[in-house]
Amino acid sequence: MYEDFHVTDRWSGEDLHCLWKGTMVAIATRHADAVDVRFDVNGRPMWIALPCTAWVEQKKRSGKVITDQLAAQIAGRYLKQLIEEGYDAQREIYTMTVAQVLELLDVVVEEARGKGSMPAIPVVI
Repeated sequence: MYEDFHVTDRWSGEDLHCLWKGTMVAIATRHADAVDVRFDVNGRPMWIALPCTAWVEQKKRSGKVITDQLAAQIAGRYLKQLIEEGYDAQREIYTMTVAQVLELLDVVVEEARGKGSMPAIPVVI
């Protein structure tokens, strides 16, 4: 779904290839209470930061956790939405709110149900 996708830039009309590259806890890398998901957008790095408190809220509301695979799909869906709405291509990081994470989590899970399962994240070597 959102680990490897194409989307059209709203302003330039350019076809952008978005490819998931990795997920890391930002506490160690930039001292932020977030999980950073990296994508390459036509070869340029783009990071989507998901606040760690979203994991806590998801556990409270459903008893289920956000997996790494699900976090990558949520971030990818958010990135697609940003580009379609006219994002600032010069920024390298966008930060989601807890509400955005939970909203897109529901969207991604529903889309995955329609396809039969959540797609696997590729192993990057």
